[in-house]
Amino acid sequence: MKKVLFFIDTLGYGGAEKVLVNLINKMDKEKYDITLMTIFDSGVNKQFLDKNVNYKFIFKKVFRGNVMFFKLFSPEFLYKKYIGEKYDTVVSYLEGNTTRILSGCPYEDTRKLAWIHVEMDMKTRLYPYRSLKECKECYKKFDKIVGVSGTVIDSFESQLGKWDTTTVRYNTVDTDYIKECANEPLEDLEIGKDIPNLISVGRLIEQKSYKRLLRIHKRLVDEGLKHRLYIIGTGEQRDALQKYIKDNNLEDTAYLLGFKDNPWKYESKMDMFVCSSIKEGFSTAVTEALILGLPVVTTLCSGMKEMLGESEFGLITDNDEEALYEGIKKMLKDKELFENYKTKSKERSDFFSWKKTVEKTEEIL
Repeated sequence: MKKVLFFIDTLGYGGAEKVLVNLINKMDKEKYDITLMTIFDSGVNKQFLDKNVNYKFIFKKVFRGNVMFFKLFSPEFLYKKYIGEKYDTVVSYLEGNTTRILSGCPYEDTRKLAWIHVEMDMKTRLYPYRSLKECKECYKKFDKIVGVSGTVIDSFESQLGKWDTTTVRYNTVDTDYIKECANEPLEDLEIGKDIPNLISVGRLIEQKSYKRLLRIHKRLVDEGLKHRLYIIGTGEQRDALQKYIKDNNLEDTAYLLGFKDNPWKYESKMDMFVCSSIKEGFSTAVTEALILGLPVVTTLCSGMKEMLGESEFGLITDNDEEALYEGIKKMLKDKELFENYKTKSKERSDFFSWKKTVEKTEEIL
């Protein structure tokens, strides 16, 4: 039985955290002795982790200046201090601190994997490292650099040069569980079917660009194109988004539903999914929308063409406000187009079978 360590900052609200729990839960426990370690013992996704997975953490709570704290010490020291134990395979499942720490693994026969979930912006991605040189040296220690989409790998190599250790593995989504949860009734929300209902799911942060989605919603409402917009998620922009809704008299058409343990029972009652993101890696939320058979309108960001083709399985717009506005408007007005994408979405759901993605991941462990 192979001993495998998965390492991530927290098990918080993000897509990577959810995907990691999905992956670990579905892996063959007769082949792998799995340990999941977090830097900080926090996050809503912790509750979904199978009981037969070993769970460890370094610090009980997040503390200010933690990135600077880690930079004070070498990767070798940090590995010895906080991990120490030898594993057959160690996996950094997110960019940053965990990658730097695992690069200090001293065991030559331990296989080291580094996952990348987003397009690399070196201004922010370099922060955990002392320099660009150290960043490159850390990644050189890994046997495989795994991107969640081809676009993510392209972005990584555009910043750090070509590598012969890169590969792509798509996210693991628990399709059976999602479909089962989607059948649960709604007890806290009544969704009328008199006008189209749009939904988006994600953290309320700048990257998801919900401000521009609300501006588009207002513009369409002002033009007389009736619809409702629901957003599931929590984050630092919640107050600002709620203020925009109130200031623009959108309380009857735009709703922030907060975080939901089961977002799929809400999504399954909607008519359309919208992704307004500036950046993505391989969007878990869009993947789940396709599994539920929702027509999708999305901005062009990492992974979308791999997921949706050249707008074959969902409508991809340029990544700007005007283009997304036109895309949503087109989908709302063109019933034939809407029905076509509804059919195509259901066809594409088979692409995300959890068995396929888990098998592909196990191949490189």
